[in-house]
Amino acid sequence: MSSDTQEYASLLSSIRNDIQVAQKSVASYANSNLLYTYWQIGNRLNAEIERQKWGAKVVDRLSSDLKLSFPNMKGLSKRNFGYMQKFATQWPVHLILQQGVAKFQQTDNEENSVPQHPAARLQNFEENSISKVPWSHHVVLLDKIDGSKTRLFYIEKILSNNWSRKILLNQIERKLHLQIGTLSNNFNATLPAEHAGLVQATFKDPYFFDFLQLSEEASERDLEDKLIKKIEHFLLELGAGFAYLGRQHKLTVGPKDYYLDLLFFHTQLNCFINIELKIDEFKPEYVGKSQFYLSAINDLLKKEFHNPSIGILLCKEADSITVEYSLKQSNLPIGVAQYQLTNDLPDELSGLIPSASDFMRTLEG
Repeated sequence: MSSDTQEYASLLSSIRNDIQVAQKSVASYANSNLLYTYWQIGNRLNAEIERQKWGAKVVDRLSSDLKLSFPNMKGLSKRNFGYMQKFATQWPVHLILQQGVAKFQQTDNEENSVPQHPAARLQNFEENSISKVPWSHHVVLLDKIDGSKTRLFYIEKILSNNWSRKILLNQIERKLHLQIGTLSNNFNATLPAEHAGLVQATFKDPYFFDFLQLSEEASERDLEDKLIKKIEHFLLELGAGFAYLGRQHKLTVGPKDYYLDLLFFHTQLNCFINIELKIDEFKPEYVGKSQFYLSAINDLLKKEFHNPSIGILLCKEADSITVEYSLKQSNLPIGVAQYQLTNDLPDELSGLIPSASDFMRTLEG
């Protein structure tokens, strides 16, 4: 037997053993164990292919041989092995095992700064958010996203919003990572420093209402009506934590009644959020009205244990300079974002907007 054949046999035996060990453990069927096994296989493949100078055909052979050993196991295709290799490359050991690393003595060598015992390494991996995302979602991230920082952004969004694979694709196509926290606002000037950043990261600009199919002649009431009829889509677009309290919510101030377009409570921010819809471009006078509503909410609805209420103006267009000048004198937290309406979805997004049943499955976990 040649040296090359011996090395391949050793690789095949080692990976076969990894799979057998994983299959014997009840926890191997958990997502984290599957991902960790894939990561280990990818690492070993990458290292051996580099060391032995093997070509791509070795993966074909490996796939065929392992399918014979594990005929009922999925995920042993050549394509999936390619994703395992990429998974290992894109998530180096210091990122895969970064959670809990502080418990171990740090050294200048990243490989030595993580626990070396296999059980400890697996336990460390299970504490990492990477381990909690389904493999199908990781495949999307590997195909669509460059850079660990951006991938981690989407991983956190997947976990906090319980996104399906289709919703993840939709948000990546819309470049959500470039939109979060970009709305014009005065949060830093009107909220405690430790709270302002979290508030800003909750909102984005623009919002996409392409599920509404409104005509150009639509009024603000038409926009509101459509959003409420499609409330599940609207909540998904807003993000996690929004609890819908009602439309045209009545507040009595002095002798008159006033009606809020859309009132929400945000469970993570622990505050009321009033969203005012504007069918036209932003106007400075909109800020004054939003301030009035926020003052009324704070007096009539807000409790002592709630954080300051927040106003969001959703406009069809908003000039950033005009918004900045309009918010300068406001002492209440207000943000201004644009929304986009389209009658026809782009081809690449067709079929990606979730249905009501998708939304209910998301809520039910």
